[in-house]
Amino acid sequence: MVGLVLNAAGNGLCIVGAMGSGLWTAAAINLNDWQGWNIGAVLFTFGVLNALSNLLLIRRWDWPRLIGEVIYTLFFSYFVNVFTWLFTWLGLGNWPMVARIFVSCFGVFCFCVAISLYQRANIIMHPNDDTTNILRFLYFKGNATASQITDFIPPIIVIVIAWIATGKLLGINIATLFSFLGNGIIIAWADEHVWPRLVHNFKVKPSEAKR
Repeated sequence: MVGLVLNAAGNGLCIVGAMGSGLWTAAAINLNDWQGWNIGAVLFTFGVLNALSNLLLIRRWDWPRLIGEVIYTLFFSYFVNVFTWLFTWLGLGNWPMVARIFVSCFGVFCFCVAISLYQRANIIMHPNDDTTNILRFLYFKGNATASQITDFIPPIIVIVIAWIATGKLLGINIATLFSFLGNGIIIAWADEHVWPRLVHNFKVKPSEAKR
């Protein structure tokens, strides 16, 4: 629950700060501008697609995992809308540019810490972060940075397509660069310094470990 709220709040700060955001959120912002789709609805759709792709990555059908991640995505997308409304109402979007840069980067920091918390708990998490967890431990030998960068490829493709269609590039700014370069580093830092007694319990089946 802490991870859910912290993740949604961090994304809300990025959206309202308007000085860049995580790439998945930036992809949702650009689709909103291009097609008029609600940002929360786009994030929910991304989450469902991520949940399905995770089953391909682990090479087996896992109903509890799929249902849990879809439920998480439903609450996450709703809370992002709530926090975006709250921070807009508080006037964060009207703050000076330097303050909004700090707000957006702090939002990135918040959702990275959230990712670290619920990846270690490994009970229920956003499917996109389960993707990075799977990539990290099944494909990249525990390297958080490599898994994060690989996970950025789909939203970058979405952003480029929307940019070609509209001629506008939204949600991309200083905080986006901060997210691209720092996500894996912040998550790895949080693993050691934020609730350090909560350790990774990612479970790998012997058949999966050999692949």
